[in-house]
Amino acid sequence: MSKKIVYSTNPTWVPTEESDEMDTLPIQQQKLRIRLETKQRGGKKATIVQGFVGTIDDLETLAKTIKVKLGTGGSAKDGEILIQGDYVSKTKELLLGLGYRDTK
Repeated sequence: MSKKIVYSTNPTWVPTEESDEMDTLPIQQQKLRIRLETKQRGGKKATIVQGFVGTIDDLETLAKTIKVKLGTGGSAKDGEILIQGDYVSKTKELLLGLGYRDTK
């Protein structure tokens, strides 16, 4: 993140830190969508979980939990969780078990 220099004539002005990350919504308010994707993957299947609203750390923690429970690889980037393989139904069951209610 680059620092922006601002000049102010207001003697009481104090610079504030701006954060690009949003606070993580509670589990019950998350609207996660799960889909299977094969495009641009050399014919290999990947399960994509999207719609997570929150910090990058919380997204990576959820991705790690899913990967460990399913025993597969994957990653978390650009607001999506990528799980290697066709695990749509198992991922949905796992998320419902973790308390995510609005999951399709």
